[in-house]
Amino acid sequence: MHDGTPRATFDAQLVADDVAFDERDVRLLRAIDEHGSLNAAATALGRSYAHAQRRIVTLEEGFGPLVRRERGGSSGGGSTLTDGARRLLQRFRRLTAESSGLAEVDETVLAGTVTERDGEFGLAETDVGIVRALVPADTDAVEVCIRSDVVTLYSSNAAPTGDATSARNQFSGTVRSVEEGERIARVAVDVGGETPLRALVTTTSVERLGLESGADVVASFKATATRAVPARAESDP
Repeated sequence: MHDGTPRATFDAQLVADDVAFDERDVRLLRAIDEHGSLNAAATALGRSYAHAQRRIVTLEEGFGPLVRRERGGSSGGGSTLTDGARRLLQRFRRLTAESSGLAEVDETVLAGTVTERDGEFGLAETDVGIVRALVPADTDAVEVCIRSDVVTLYSSNAAPTGDATSARNQFSGTVRSVEEGERIARVAVDVGGETPLRALVTTTSVERLGLESGADVVASFKATATRAVPARAESDP
């Protein structure tokens, strides 16, 4: 039964009712979010659909509903993350950051101008290109804020394209620097503007992607996780 009180263990796990949630489970949930279905997520991770499905069932026994499923026949149908799953991912990110001494999450701030609106979303023109974000309704001069823990890095030849990703912003760049902690690394990526895009990744990802100064990467982040705020006047403190 879900008791709503996951606890952290030393080896970067969240545990509820003897069900452990770790980095491998993080990758599974992120892949579901990225690809829009459990079947596609399992394929992308090189796991069997049946194994991935069993793992989700086990996790939900401890942590409550994590994946919202849609009927879809043999392909497994579509799947989206619940709010509970997103909160669980946030707790895990905080845990790994704290355990590596990197409790502070960096933020990239880009000056921009809103050029188009669609409800709460809009397109902001910045020095790195057009960024889709949540934008204020009352001003066009904005600062686009991108938290390092919402940026996903891919090798340049493995980045998802088109309908393969739900991330609405995607930029090619070159790694400027990598600052490694015990389990977490800060990565600065040049994406064409004066300000580098900062990403918070695991040291496992650093090794897997070959992240080092000069490496070509693709950075992506969702519009729903990108917020533009009114630009401060030069006289503001």
